[in-house]
Amino acid sequence: METIDALVIGAGVVGLAVARALAEQGLQTVVAEAGSGVGQGVSSRSSEVVHAGLYYTPGSLKARLCVRGKHLLYAYCDARGVPCRRIGKLVVATGPEQHAALLALAERAAANGVPAEWLSADEARAREPALACSAALWSASTGIVDSHGLMLALQADLEAAGGVVVLRSRVTGAAFKAGQPARVRLQTGEGEAFEVAARHVVNAAGLQACALARRFEGLEPTYVPQARFAKGHYFTLAGRSPFRHLIYPAPVDAWLGIHLTLDLAGQARFGPDLQWLDTEDPEAIDYSVDAQRAPAFEAAIRRYWPGLTAGALQPAYSGVRPKIHGPSEPAPDFRIDGPSGHGVAGLVSLFGIESPGLTSALAIGEMVAEMIGRP
Repeated sequence: METIDALVIGAGVVGLAVARALAEQGLQTVVAEAGSGVGQGVSSRSSEVVHAGLYYTPGSLKARLCVRGKHLLYAYCDARGVPCRRIGKLVVATGPEQHAALLALAERAAANGVPAEWLSADEARAREPALACSAALWSASTGIVDSHGLMLALQADLEAAGGVVVLRSRVTGAAFKAGQPARVRLQTGEGEAFEVAARHVVNAAGLQACALARRFEGLEPTYVPQARFAKGHYFTLAGRSPFRHLIYPAPVDAWLGIHLTLDLAGQARFGPDLQWLDTEDPEAIDYSVDAQRAPAFEAAIRRYWPGLTAGALQPAYSGVRPKIHGPSEPAPDFRIDGPSGHGVAGLVSLFGIESPGLTSALAIGEMVAEMIGRP
């Protein structure tokens, strides 16, 4: 059996960014993807926002990787011609009782080295006349990106460096033994089983990451968190948007509320809301959008845009976040678990890589490549 240097499980934006970094570091790298194309999982169902780094605990992986990843992402998109725009974001308070939350957010942004400007209601409305608010924070470095274009560019870089993406190849388990390459079990779309030997394995399987890690022989179960899934629905606006920037309500706990984002064509979309799912099986997730959720969306949106007309929202799509905490628990940091933590040589597992995972992708790739080192 031929032994490769690195096997990355999952061809989402994070898996591709990791694989690109490893291949460009000189490792023979293969990406195993269960689907028929890249980016068909979590990466295909995001809001495509480039986050500035306002929200995350100073010093945390989320804060560090988001801020670093943002700079890497903008530079990468400029260099590779990936559509991306720094359109800025207003985080708005709709009453004085929310000003404390905005002030706390401004302090956190400053601690993370992220510019954020306090605006009065009049100053905010000067930027967005349709907006209703009592104050706002302006984040100039927030933007939007063509996530699919980004993933295609990452795949092209990976392949140019000698790496390859193997589609319709689902990893079903792996065996890790000290001093030996990992033996990774896979199955084709036709059900044929085969094995690959790899000196390094990176579990970037998104919604499947926790369940898959429990099938890794040699990894103690105590090092695998419990997966929880949270579904978010999105609605699009029928007609032209009156907004030129992203609009976010003042944050509540770990949820950023029903916010307004724009795609690169200027189409406005609203979401996500937050629905915790009971299932532990990613294959059982229903991604349909219930049109009956529209009235709740309208009520939330009218707090900052009272001009929204009834019936203007249309069901769009939904996404599911791979969380590693429950609804009554504080949101934990990203988990990027290497051998120094779990003791399994050659294994790096990525758990709970939800937002700001897209923004952080290139920085995560950089970090994993540093953990693994050169051949």
